[in-house]
Amino acid sequence: MKNLRELRKKHNLSQQKLADILHISQQSVYKYENDITSPDIETLKNMADYFDTSIDYLVNYTDIPHKIEPVTENMLNLDETILIEQYRGLTIHQKDLVLLLMKEFMNQHHK
Repeated sequence: MKNLRELRKKHNLSQQKLADILHISQQSVYKYENDITSPDIETLKNMADYFDTSIDYLVNYTDIPHKIEPVTENMLNLDETILIEQYRGLTIHQKDLVLLLMKEFMNQHHK
């Protein structure tokens, strides 16, 4: 959990201070940072909340240091946003062709 050490140092916290904040022992923080043992899920959640990051970042599963916000059905990811922006730039005839192609694709996909 090298990111834990980096976050702790970035926040100018000693292992003991972080341990106090998380209600764990300093030895636990040491063991987590040196990959001797792994924290339980509740401790991971507390760490992520304290540092305003994700558990994925803490365990080096992502390089994204901020929380990964949930996406609802009405929110768009980057690819969807780009597609909509491109669609809006089309002529009416081009939009009709895109819609026709999508309908045909969906019909083929559901067979």
